[in-house]
Amino acid sequence: MSTQPDKKAKKKPIQRVAMPEQAPEIRRRNFEEVPLGYTPEMAMEEASRCLQCKKPACVEGCPVNVDIPGFIKLIKEGDFTGAARNLWTRNALPAVCGRVCPQEIQCEGHCIVGKKGAPVAIGNLERFAADYEREQGSGALPPKAESTGKKVAVVGSGPSALTVAGDLVVKGHDVTVLEAFHKPGGVLVYGIPEFRLPKAIVAQEIDFLARQGANVECNQVVGRTVSIDELFEDGYDAVYLGVGAGLPRFLNVPGENLIGILSANEYLTRANLMKAYLFPKVDTPIPHGKNVVVLGAGNVAMDSARTAMRLGAESVKIVYRRSRDEMPARNAEIHHAEEEGIEMFLLTAPTKFVGDENGRLTGMECLQMELGEPDESGRRRPVAKEGSEFHMDCDLAIIAVGSGANPLLTQSTPDLSLNKWGYIMADQETGKTSKKGVWAGGDIVTGAATVILAMGAGRKAADSIHDYLTWGW
Repeated sequence: MSTQPDKKAKKKPIQRVAMPEQAPEIRRRNFEEVPLGYTPEMAMEEASRCLQCKKPACVEGCPVNVDIPGFIKLIKEGDFTGAARNLWTRNALPAVCGRVCPQEIQCEGHCIVGKKGAPVAIGNLERFAADYEREQGSGALPPKAESTGKKVAVVGSGPSALTVAGDLVVKGHDVTVLEAFHKPGGVLVYGIPEFRLPKAIVAQEIDFLARQGANVECNQVVGRTVSIDELFEDGYDAVYLGVGAGLPRFLNVPGENLIGILSANEYLTRANLMKAYLFPKVDTPIPHGKNVVVLGAGNVAMDSARTAMRLGAESVKIVYRRSRDEMPARNAEIHHAEEEGIEMFLLTAPTKFVGDENGRLTGMECLQMELGEPDESGRRRPVAKEGSEFHMDCDLAIIAVGSGANPLLTQSTPDLSLNKWGYIMADQETGKTSKKGVWAGGDIVTGAATVILAMGAGRKAADSIHDYLTWGW
C-alpha cells in the first residue's frame, strides 16, 4: 500500500470559528450581551479563511464599501489596531455594525467562501477589531483636514446622522449634532436592547466623535425649540436631517386601547433609553406581563419579545400573520429568540383584544391564516381561514408592526417636499432635498430599514454636503 499523499485529494476547508455565547437558560433572564466575542487567536484563525479575492464581492455587498479584505488581512497578521483604523476610513461605527448589521444578506451573503460552506464571519471580525482598539489600543484619532470655517447642523444622532457628522468633521467642517432626547445615539440607544448592543459601546463611539471635534447637544427638538430656517439664521451653512422614523403604527383592531397594550417604540424606549429594566434602581416603570404576546416578526418584535422574557414573563409568543419564510427579522435574532423559549405563532392574526371590567387586557381573539398571491410588498398575502377562530390568553401585548415618519419637524418646514407617507423626499445618490442647503437620509427618507443602510445614505450625503460647501449647490 502506498504511503505517498494523494495529490488529487482536496484540501479540507477551515471551519468557521463559532462566536462563544451565553447559554440560553442563563441569558434569557439577564440583559448582558449574548455573544461574548472572539479572542485574538479566534479572530486570527477566522481571518485566515478569507481568500483575499482580487475582485471582492463582499465589498460590493457593503452599503459603506468597507475594505473588507484589507482589514481582515491585518487581523490575520495580528495588527488589530491597523485593522480598526482601516475600518474607520469607511465606517464610523464598526463596533455597532459588527453587532447589528444583517451581514448574512450583505457582505457575508456575497462572500465567495460561502459558496461551498460557511462564509467568512466578517461581522464578528469587524466587532473584534473595533472592540480590541477600544479596549487595548492607543486611542489616537485619525487625521483630519484643516478647518474650512463652514458650519453644519446634523439633526438627530442615529446611525445616518453620526456617519455624516464623523465624515464632515474629518473633512474639516465645524459640526454640531442636535438630538431631541437627553442622550445621543438615536435608535441605537432607544430601540436596540442592551443584550444585543451594550449602551457603553454606543457612548464610546459617540465620545470618539466628540474627541474628533463634533459638538453634541441634547434636548434640542428641531421643529419645536428651533426651526430649520432659524438654524440657517444662526450661521449654519448646511443642515442634515437624520431623525429616523419613530412614529408607532398600530393594528386598528377592536380593543386596542385596553390597558396592557402598547407600542414596541414605547416599550423599548422605556427599557433601553430610560433603563426600566433596572427598576427599582432606576425609577422608570415598565409594564410586566405573565403571558406576553408580540405582534410582528421583524427585529423590533424579536427585541421586544426577548426583553419581555428577561423581565420575568412566564410565556412570550410572537404572533405573525405570514409564515416563517416571510419573517423580516434576521435569522440570528429568530434563532436566539427560539433558544430562549419564545414561541412562534405563525399564520395567525388578531381580530379583537379582550379585557376585563377594569379595562385591562386578558386575551386576544385570533384567526388562522393561509398564504395567497403576492401583494405589493412582494410577499404572499395572508388570507383568513374560515372557521379557524381561537382565543389566546395574554395580559400584555406589544405592537411591533412598523413605524412611520414623525411629523414634528416636517410640518414646521413647509418647503420640504414629502411623499404620500410623510417621508422626506431626497435624491437617492446625494441626499439633497427640495430645500436648498438641506439634506436627509436614513429612515426618515426610506422608512424603517437597517443601521448600515442608514449609514450608507449618510456617507453619500456627507460627500454631497462637502461638495456643496466647497463648490456650491
